Amino acid sequence: MFRKGISILLAFSVVLFTVLAILGIWEIIDIKNFAWKSFSSIMVIFVSAAILLFIFSVLYKNEDDEIPPSNNQP
Repeated sequence: MFRKGISILLAFSVVLFTVLAILGIWEIIDIKNFAWKSFSSIMVIFVSAAILLFIFSVLYKNEDDEIPPSNNQP
């Protein structure tokens, strides 16, 4: 569930920056250095999400990942 939330957040961020970039291209809004700011913002969000996903995947494993005990006991 956490991974789905992070992926939705990243997708929403990319869509938001894309819409702002299109508005800047058509000069509907005035943006200076928008490309660099949006690229750096997306990279910061991506790196922080990757670190969080790594931490949660290492520390909080699902119960499905555990190996079930074998039933070969006499």
